[in-house]
Amino acid sequence: MSNWHIGVLGGSGLYEGIALEEQQEIEVSSPFGAPSGPVTTGRIGDVRLTFLARHGAGHRLSPDSVNYRANVDVMKRCGVTDLLAISAIGSLREELAPGSFVAVDQFIDRTLGSRPSSFFGVGLVGHVALSDPVCTRLSGLAADAAEAAGATVHRGGTYLAMEGPQFSTRAESRMYRAWGGDVIGMTGMPEAKLAREAELPYAMLAMVTDYDSWRDDQAGVETVDILKVLQANADMARKTMLQLVSSLPATREPSPHDTALEYAILTTPEQRDPVLVAKLDAVAGRVLG
Repeated sequence: MSNWHIGVLGGSGLYEGIALEEQQEIEVSSPFGAPSGPVTTGRIGDVRLTFLARHGAGHRLSPDSVNYRANVDVMKRCGVTDLLAISAIGSLREELAPGSFVAVDQFIDRTLGSRPSSFFGVGLVGHVALSDPVCTRLSGLAADAAEAAGATVHRGGTYLAMEGPQFSTRAESRMYRAWGGDVIGMTGMPEAKLAREAELPYAMLAMVTDYDSWRDDQAGVETVDILKVLQANADMARKTMLQLVSSLPATREPSPHDTALEYAILTTPEQRDPVLVAKLDAVAGRVLG
């Protein structure tokens, strides 16, 4: 068996049409609360994939209601080695046209502190490095796979994570462009932060659905237009997953992100909260056990 186990966070129908061997739907509990739903897991050849619908079945959860900690914790408990996010985004740049894909490599977090963004806290303090939030290896493999599937792929881009659930005003959209944002979405944070704390190499392959609201000569973002592009790209996303699995190296070599917590825990053992330590058995058990 391959030592790759790819976790995928995306839409509820992403795995439909992908023939998974030994496919199972499993409810996995988390000490951080309820995840978005059950995971669907199975194999393609020697590679295991585990899917979790970020917004739940039927898209029942808004971006601010997603339990990002539980979702990442569940992926870790399933034995995932690498975590790929498939997301819809708005474009803040003319050259990033709707229908294309962006392999995001940076984030600006504007979720306003409303979402728990760390597994750590009082009684167990941890600080992980996040200067480069994306795993370059996984991101490159995903971008290669999307191109092989026939997609137009832009490698690199700064994702502005906004709170939502409303779309941007024109003034906000222009401000985000001035800040250096390339694309905009509502789910990339704190997902990327939590993946790093869980020692999961993380990459985001995002589908451009619209031009956000910065173009004065066009109407603003409408959900109906986003859905049209998403539906048109759904098959491309599935083809990308198949290409990714077929192109993975036979052996997964260690990633620097596998040991992101090596020197991150500052709280001395005698001062650690045993309740929080127990909750972190999957996320940080390697360094706390």
